[in-house]
Amino acid sequence: MRILSLFVFVLLTACQPNVDDLKAFVSEVEQNTRVSIESYPEFSKTPAFVYEANQKRSPFQRPRGQVAERVQPQKANCMQPDFSRTKQPLERYGTDALSIKGFFSRNSKIWAMIQANDGSLHKASVGDRLGLFFGRITDISNGKVSITEMLPDGTGCWQEKQATLTMSSKAGENDNV
Repeated sequence: MRILSLFVFVLLTACQPNVDDLKAFVSEVEQNTRVSIESYPEFSKTPAFVYEANQKRSPFQRPRGQVAERVQPQKANCMQPDFSRTKQPLERYGTDALSIKGFFSRNSKIWAMIQANDGSLHKASVGDRLGLFFGRITDISNGKVSITEMLPDGTGCWQEKQATLTMSSKAGENDNV
């Protein structure tokens, strides 16, 4: 036990730092180190902008006497959807939010069970409307529903586009053809 306490004493005295050496090293580093800090750059003052058009027309208002032009004039000789008809329930959803859950027939008429992404279930047959772009079901066969949609072409006319919903497509995974 005596040897152990002697060993601990020697170990503790050997680990104590020499404070004088540390102070000498710090003072030597402070004397030999040169501090060079760059001065801040000079910024030139920009004159304040003076708005001098207080009495003129605001650029955000239309000039008086000028009539606004229609951006997309409706053309008479091109395809247009029927805006006046009453919308059907499935026209509240985009085709990407619809999925086919099954098919059934009644009195030789084929129906598709279509589920919307909010969980509501609807039955639809050929001629029924669905989708946000004036879609119309044109065919129900072989486990798929064929849809004809009308999309604006940017010139005031509308173009037809074919789309297909299948049993394997889920809401958000529309199989467009």
